[in-house]
Amino acid sequence: MSDTANTDWANTDWGALAASWIDRLAAISEPGPGVTRLPFTQEHRAVLPLLAELMESAGLAVAMDDAGTLIGRREGPAGAPTLLMGSHHDSVRQGGAYDGAMGVVLPVLALKALGEHALPFAVEVLAFADEEGVRFPTALMGPRALAGTFDMAALDLADDDGITLAQAMRDFGLNPDALPALKRDPAGVLGWIECHIEQGPVLEAEAEALGVVTAICGIERHSVSFTGQAAHAGTMPMEMRRDALAAAAELVLEVETRARETEGLLATVGTLKVLPGAVNAVPGGVEMNVEIRAPEDSIREQAGIALTAQAQQIAKARKLEIAMQRTYAQPATPCDKALQEALVQAIRATGGRGLRLPSGATHDTSAMADLCPVALLFLACRDGVSHNPAEYCAPQTMASAVRALAELLPRLPVSRG
Repeated sequence: MSDTANTDWANTDWGALAASWIDRLAAISEPGPGVTRLPFTQEHRAVLPLLAELMESAGLAVAMDDAGTLIGRREGPAGAPTLLMGSHHDSVRQGGAYDGAMGVVLPVLALKALGEHALPFAVEVLAFADEEGVRFPTALMGPRALAGTFDMAALDLADDDGITLAQAMRDFGLNPDALPALKRDPAGVLGWIECHIEQGPVLEAEAEALGVVTAICGIERHSVSFTGQAAHAGTMPMEMRRDALAAAAELVLEVETRARETEGLLATVGTLKVLPGAVNAVPGGVEMNVEIRAPEDSIREQAGIALTAQAQQIAKARKLEIAMQRTYAQPATPCDKALQEALVQAIRATGGRGLRLPSGATHDTSAMADLCPVALLFLACRDGVSHNPAEYCAPQTMASAVRALAELLPRLPVSRG
């Protein structure tokens, strides 16, 4: 460890300390397996004092904004910009302990490790309230409010109990009407760095604790319906069938083949509805969805065009009707090259290889990119498992991240030029 860290570094087991905080946070959950902590609930309210305790243990001043984001701030020189770090503390239902919450714990511990070492900028650690979008059919409210991209119409969206987002926020003591005022001035923001478990197996397979994300994949989704002719399975000859499921199966294999043969491309058929759905009936209709992800938008878009053409050819050859349309598109989020390189050098300075890899999942970072340069640090997780009670990140891996962040911060240039 460089001399930028305080003298407590060698005497503190930062991995064990991180694991202890993760365990304490995970205990605040709805009953049941894993962690269930949804925004603007009693669990959300109960976790705030613990997060505040964490931040205050590193000497941070704690406040909460009207998006429900808990902010721990370490002041810098007068007029200096602010580096933003953090992640979210909400979860999916019966999720894991590390997704999100770990990204709040680790930067706080890195600041604690630095102690009194002066930085040429201020630092804020942000604990966002709603990244997952589980309770309400919207997500990323905290970072979108900071970036000025939050759609105020989302306040009218309701949860399963009919409670709107606006009402839930008011009941929580927040003022949803004040969200537009949370927009930050980009000139005062140095950048954003998020730590997150990889949620995949690449780093573990490479025996690396840490990796630097190059881009968050763009996503597009297509709805597909094949319509043929339902018929009796025992009386309709094979050569006369207009089997919609056979066409769908052919498209599923085309999706898989194209993704396997295209570097960086991920493509999935995750839903399939067969009509009439009887064991003794030739399927007359199929409804399905194709999802495509890639770190470069051109790769994703080209795959969507090619698969649409292939689906139409399949339908024509089998004398079926087809309806296919793109229902969703989200562009890729490139991570800032300078921040990437700074993270790579910090990892190498602490013994890692500094591997680079894309993120197939969306994170708070994708919304923060509308405000400032962004970076995303991945940590290896056991078997690549996430959104599951079995989610796990080893203490030594978390210690590696704390060490890398403590190396990074004093070396980070104040200028974005």
